[in-house]
Amino acid sequence: MRPVDVARITGAVARLAEESNYRLDRGYVAYLEDALASEDSPDAQHVLEELLENARLAEGGSAPLCQDTGVAVVFFEIGQRVQLVDGDLASAVDAGVRRGYCGGYLRGSMVGDPLLRENTGDNTPAIVHVDLVPGDRVKIWFLPKGAGSENMSRSAMLRPADGRQGIIDFVVETVADAGASACPPLIIGVGLGGTFDFAPQLAKKALLRPLDTDNPAEHLAALERDILRAVNDLGIGAGGFGGRTTALDVRVQAHPCHIASLPVAVNLQCHAHRVGTVEI
Repeated sequence: MRPVDVARITGAVARLAEESNYRLDRGYVAYLEDALASEDSPDAQHVLEELLENARLAEGGSAPLCQDTGVAVVFFEIGQRVQLVDGDLASAVDAGVRRGYCGGYLRGSMVGDPLLRENTGDNTPAIVHVDLVPGDRVKIWFLPKGAGSENMSRSAMLRPADGRQGIIDFVVETVADAGASACPPLIIGVGLGGTFDFAPQLAKKALLRPLDTDNPAEHLAALERDILRAVNDLGIGAGGFGGRTTALDVRVQAHPCHIASLPVAVNLQCHAHRVGTVEI
């Protein structure tokens, strides 16, 4: 067994919380630059120019990328030969979120009760997902998830007979209903299969896939391309002002499911595609 002090997890989460809210991945900036280069709508060009300028200013430390610094969604892959010591995982993660959000002057957006609506003041508790994997390493992904895109996400239990076209139609309908409210241009995570509760987790996890990688399953890669084409044909465009680029990318993650079910979930990610990762 390899011991890992949970204090290291607290420190890693704190760093990721700040870094992801201030700095866009350079690969994602390239996505925005490519969208600008191919755009012929003056309004959409202006929006994309502003997004790129916003990223430049945020990276300089003047302000976060967005005032909505999001729910702290934290994914873990923990090796089965790891022994977490000197504390528990949930408390360590929340301590990291507290340190990162308070120390980085990031907005606290969590309320302690959905109806009473009293702000917790430090953006805790985090939403934590854990997968046990072979090995002795801990990998962490930090995904600050803003409400604009999260509020417009959807899930459905389609019929198997709805098939591939039913999936495309559902994603396109979700994006069309969202309009400008999800803050396009979007990254679209799609979860297929599993169960009613599992498909949305797949959709959110799909957002973690590195920007420069293709779906290893060719039929899913083809589905991603067809969804992207159909979504961009909507003409919603950057900021909802029209144009070629309503979405920058689509990622599909699939899982086995029941013979009588076709669960589908769409997790929309706004133009501030903030995600950080580290391995311990």
